[in-house]
Amino acid sequence: MNNGKIYVAGIGPGSEEDITPAVRTAIADSDVVIGYKYYFGFIQEIIGSHAKCVDTGMKKEQDRAAEAFRQAQNGKTVCVISSGDAGIYGMAPLILEMKKELNSDIEIEILPGISAFQKGAALLGAPIGHDFCIISLSDLMTPWEKIEKRIAAAAAADFVTAIYNPKSEGRYWQLHRLKEIFLEYRQPENPVGFVRQAGRTEQKTKITTLTDFDPEEVDMFTIVIIGNSQSYAWDNHIITPRGYYRDQESDTEMKIGQEIMIQSFRTIASELKNKDIPLDRKWALLHTIHTTADFDMENIFYSDPLAVEKLYQDFKERKIRTIITDVTMAASGIRKGALERLGVSVKCYLHDERTAEMANQLNITRTQAGIRLAAEEHPEALYVFGNAPTALMELCSLIRKGKARPAGVIGAPVGFVNVRESKHMLKSFTRIPKIIIEGRKGGSNLAATIVNAILCFDDASQLRPGRDL
Repeated sequence: MNNGKIYVAGIGPGSEEDITPAVRTAIADSDVVIGYKYYFGFIQEIIGSHAKCVDTGMKKEQDRAAEAFRQAQNGKTVCVISSGDAGIYGMAPLILEMKKELNSDIEIEILPGISAFQKGAALLGAPIGHDFCIISLSDLMTPWEKIEKRIAAAAAADFVTAIYNPKSEGRYWQLHRLKEIFLEYRQPENPVGFVRQAGRTEQKTKITTLTDFDPEEVDMFTIVIIGNSQSYAWDNHIITPRGYYRDQESDTEMKIGQEIMIQSFRTIASELKNKDIPLDRKWALLHTIHTTADFDMENIFYSDPLAVEKLYQDFKERKIRTIITDVTMAASGIRKGALERLGVSVKCYLHDERTAEMANQLNITRTQAGIRLAAEEHPEALYVFGNAPTALMELCSLIRKGKARPAGVIGAPVGFVNVRESKHMLKSFTRIPKIIIEGRKGGSNLAATIVNAILCFDDASQLRPGRDL
């Protein structure tokens, strides 16, 4: 008797319209159809009237494979069915391994199907538009220690990640642990989508964030997809962009520069000691660490609650039209693209002829004199200090006298004389939004980077710095 043939076919996630024509033909033409009994309900109308159906319960994969070879050796055409795609956590690897073990000459043909993660992704929008990976949380065949390493690697490498077998009756804590690991590497706002019973009548979808994702809403019939750092939710969809809508006017070098900055921010965010801090504070803090490569910023960076967000809104609503800096170096570090985008001008009075004249007459520093002139002409500007503590002290004096009403103050002078004192003075003004680098540290580069963080705060939720590079 001639040997038969074994088809290993993926029947898709559960709806008949998702079964490929090739799989339909294989099922209809087979003498024997073998599979997990639950799946026969999805193909009942396709199975030929002459066919014998062999169904088994869960965890009987080897029995099903052995039966397929017995039937094929008797000359039968056999179709072994798997949900989704037969090669993704399905029967295809087992059938091929058994063929090798038996040294069998039976012909094997593997027919692909639509996987659950593909169906789930389509229902959620376009979450797998870029590099992705798939991880099963089932530890029946793989030790949990190895699964956890794979989870950490996927999270650190910024892969879009699809989760199979997220939960079962006895496996309830692993998805909680996965969430914990991802939050070590990703932002709380990172989008997460999940689909239960994809393609079936009980189908249910939900889009949420990594922070709000509740593993208790998931069961063994659910596929979970975690977006990458560039993924975002829009119009009940998750979109992971390929980059087609990058600024067409930016040159390649600028795009590469932004990509490097984004990667740097991800690294910094993953290494923060305290990750559970408000977004606006974290956004500015990440900028300061990126500028200095100094994680001590986490200890000395101070900002009033929602100061960054409030100042950004004031710029956006054109309530702040001017930025005053103590020295020209701080002014030069503020990104011109952001200033143009928001219609903001930057002024530094250090080299104004009137400044030198006033400094000589009153025997004060030029930076002090420059702040006095600025307060006369722009009392409600955002004031930025990255060099001179005397200039910051001058502003504090003018505020006390009612001669200046700044929209906000960035206090980051650097040095050894009066530096701490100037920052203590600034902190006493509780009604003025302020951001301070405490202690002796500071600098014009730090002051400028804090301003840049404010001006691009609308990019914070997606952790995409460097738009105006």
